[in-house]
Amino acid sequence: MTASTSLSQDELKTLVGRAALDYVVPGEIVGVGTGSTVNKFIDALATVKERIGGAVSSSEASTARLKALGIPVLDANEVASLSVYIDGADEIDGRGYMVKGGGAALTREKIVAALAQCFVCIADESKLVSVLGAFPLPVEVIPMAASQIARRFESLGGQATLRLGDGRPLVTDNGQHILDVRGLAIGDPLAFESEVNQWPGVVTVGVFAHQKAHVCLLGTAQGVRTLKF
Repeated sequence: MTASTSLSQDELKTLVGRAALDYVVPGEIVGVGTGSTVNKFIDALATVKERIGGAVSSSEASTARLKALGIPVLDANEVASLSVYIDGADEIDGRGYMVKGGGAALTREKIVAALAQCFVCIADESKLVSVLGAFPLPVEVIPMAASQIARRFESLGGQATLRLGDGRPLVTDNGQHILDVRGLAIGDPLAFESEVNQWPGVVTVGVFAHQKAHVCLLGTAQGVRTLKF
């Protein structure tokens, strides 16, 4: 597939959303992520909904979109494994490590990703980076620990701010809060994820290294570029 250099970011998202259908296994349940790029995939998935067993969703927003399009949604507890999980990323590096959570669904995304044999990341080329950290790192936290965790990030050279919605702390689907951390360069994503996930009060850090991408479908001016890790 080729694309004109005049394609918008929205059109590039549509391209990779459709391309992800190639990774959907007929008759099986599909893991579905969250975000504007994933919404394009959900729309494409609706065109083949008779060929799949349903979906496991990583957010209330994606669940609502799937159901509105007539795609059955199963609870993650009803599924022992998934052949594929398809989701976007805020950043992805050349090893398949990602930063995710701009849409505040990082914890459920990580849970569904852990069920999947293959993680397919769909993104436009602006998300490909050499080192993770330019995008503010989302961290889901238990509210009473937010200040303590912010101080720990400060000791690492980061600046953590509480994410707000309508002037109040944003509340995730899990009833928790989000810290966005700026100023980090994450050279060793595996070690970083392992360390931060052990801090008391951290629900999930938005580094996806233990649940990395196996494939990335990257929307570019020349079409869909496939990266395998």
